[in-house]
Amino acid sequence: MSTPLVVSLSGLGHRVLDQCADFAADLDRRQVPLSLLIAPRPDHLAARGAQSPVLHWLAERLARQDAVSMYGFARVSPGLRARLAPAARLPAHEAGLRLVAASAVLEQVGLRTDVFIPPRWLASPGTVTALQRRGFAVCADAMAVRELATGRVHRARIRMLGPGERAEPWWCRALVLGVGRAARRGRLVRLAVDAAELRKPGARQAILDAVDLALHHGARPVTYAAFARRSASADRESG
Repeated sequence: MSTPLVVSLSGLGHRVLDQCADFAADLDRRQVPLSLLIAPRPDHLAARGAQSPVLHWLAERLARQDAVSMYGFARVSPGLRARLAPAARLPAHEAGLRLVAASAVLEQVGLRTDVFIPPRWLASPGTVTALQRRGFAVCADAMAVRELATGRVHRARIRMLGPGERAEPWWCRALVLGVGRAARRGRLVRLAVDAAELRKPGARQAILDAVDLALHHGARPVTYAAFARRSASADRESG
């Protein structure tokens, strides 16, 4: 069976929407769907006095083959933030409360998903427990994709070019070569792109080159939602 290839895009916003659309078009030509990582923050999605162009673009993408993943938790007030545990150490109860708030934010703009990406790709054990209790199907962290219904874990570290990551030519080459090596060996390939990085020609080309190399080695493009469908199928079979 061919190895899965997942390309995710985070940092969506009005200022980078044109770059996101161009990047999505490049992937469309390669028949590669996007996992769209949506932070549950109304200010990132809504536009005053008019329909949000971000939401309009999301609706167009979801009508194709892309899929939404919840990226992190809802923003909290500064005073409350000081009393909350860091996301990587959240207990299950607190994580559950944050998930309820985050889901409500997305539902207000018509978005639903059972796929969760933790803040900075780091999930506490309590967060995983809370996700299972809340009916989420997938948690994708820095080192693996977890099918929460079946307990199956797909080990594969995230490969990214984003804020805090380097975009020098040697780093871009290393990214491409690493992806090619993983795809050639039949390992899950996970590429994460921050929308702000699409303004850098070298970083953008590195991602596209990595996608092309993975496809050359027979990788099968999917979204994180595909792992949710796997979990649902397993539940039906076990039932």
